[in-house]
Amino acid sequence: MRNKRFVNFASNGTSSFLILYLFISILIIGCGKMEKPKDNLVLLPIEDDQTISFKLWFKVGSQNDPKGKEGIAALTADLIAEGSTQTNSYETILDKLYPIAAGYDAKVDKEMTVISGRTHKDNLNEYYTLLTDAILKPAFKQEDFDRIKSNYLNYIEKQLRYASDEELGKAALYGSIFEGTTYNHLTVGSVESIKSITIDDIKKFYKQYYTNKNLLIGISGGFEKTLPEKMEKDLSSLPDTIPQQIDKPKTAPISGYNFLLIEKPCDATAISFGFPINVMRGQDDFFALTLFNSWFGEHRNSSSHLYQVIRELRGMNYGDYSYIETFLHGGYYNVPDPNNARRQQIFEVWLRPVKNENRHFVLRAALRELKNVVDNGMKKEELELTKKFLNKYALNFATTNIKRLGYAIDSKFYGIDSQGDYIELFRRKINEVTLEQVNAAIKKHIQYKNIKFAVVTRDAEQYKKDLIANTPSPIIYATPKSDAVMAEDKLIESFPLDIKPDNIKIVQVEEMFQK
Repeated sequence: MRNKRFVNFASNGTSSFLILYLFISILIIGCGKMEKPKDNLVLLPIEDDQTISFKLWFKVGSQNDPKGKEGIAALTADLIAEGSTQTNSYETILDKLYPIAAGYDAKVDKEMTVISGRTHKDNLNEYYTLLTDAILKPAFKQEDFDRIKSNYLNYIEKQLRYASDEELGKAALYGSIFEGTTYNHLTVGSVESIKSITIDDIKKFYKQYYTNKNLLIGISGGFEKTLPEKMEKDLSSLPDTIPQQIDKPKTAPISGYNFLLIEKPCDATAISFGFPINVMRGQDDFFALTLFNSWFGEHRNSSSHLYQVIRELRGMNYGDYSYIETFLHGGYYNVPDPNNARRQQIFEVWLRPVKNENRHFVLRAALRELKNVVDNGMKKEELELTKKFLNKYALNFATTNIKRLGYAIDSKFYGIDSQGDYIELFRRKINEVTLEQVNAAIKKHIQYKNIKFAVVTRDAEQYKKDLIANTPSPIIYATPKSDAVMAEDKLIESFPLDIKPDNIKIVQVEEMFQK
């Protein structure tokens, strides 16, 4: 959940690629290589930068939530970032941050909690005190606790269930794939688990995981050389303990097509599907699969293959995308946000909502395209075109110093020696990948026979019957289509799907994330 008081120094306007390229080039030249500090420090000094950015990574996330207290990692972090300290009330903190145009927020994922902030260096002293007080002296006041708990419950009960079918479907997919593991639940927990958390639970969790030995300090911008040492010394007053590590989640094997149908009175159907993949950022196969994924379904890219087949040629929805790494809040972001690093990823396809009567056809179309690329691989011209696109597009991933710092911290998580510039490493690596490597990686990691699906739709019972019966799904267009499209549609509408009755589960929307 995003902290609205974080001030973004970057412009929201869209600049030309040339201006962006020059900016990034100047920024990289000004930075040089990342300094080689201690293992618990990531430093990106930029001499002429008038701002200083901080990212404090505590190695804890929702995977560390105790059973029955799911959501406590997120709640603890938000109480630190959006609550009072022993020195100042929350209202006073906001009053002090506003005139210096600064702020800090918390981001919690499965394995990471990152407190991020930025300030102009002229205001560093005042800002630094507020930031370190939030970490070292959280007050955990009842009124802050009640406010944030209420926000969490509203998010699940009103927003996720009833205002965002796409996010609902994606969250349901992750819960299904990671059922029985520490990745299973929402970061914010469930309705019942949130209600069960007490302030004493928060204090215990904070003491256990917010420790000096569980922290990595990241700083970028125009900071003095003495700042990292000062921050390290000041935060050393945290407990000097190492929390017990959580094992990587082990997902259960998927056999055939498994559907979770979420019954909801909606006019359009949101579809997400996927399966676990054993590929980590930095590995050779990761860069090969990145090229495949960019061609197949790059997020928000109208030239990607799925988008062309479903949206461009047939006008069936707003877009169709695929992922080999977690992409949070895809409805709001055009490029991935750093600090969602995970040891276990999935291959995921997100089909944006389609008319209910077209749900079966669109599902078949996406699976048919997946089968085609797995069976036949990519072509040389497709790969070369994707390389050219991605080599330039990657410059959008980290257009600010705080995002570059975020990627540098992710590199620490994955054990990548990126020298403080992961984006440049990424661009170099994808240019080195061959067609043979891409197609070998597709064969090794991507498949179309054992998949989990999460579908938010109306009249789920009828959809279940259609899926089981393998009912043909012809489509009627409002405007004429080409002969080539119509001929292909005949193949799509009867594309075989072998789905067993026991592999389809229907859940009412009000039951989602209740326990």
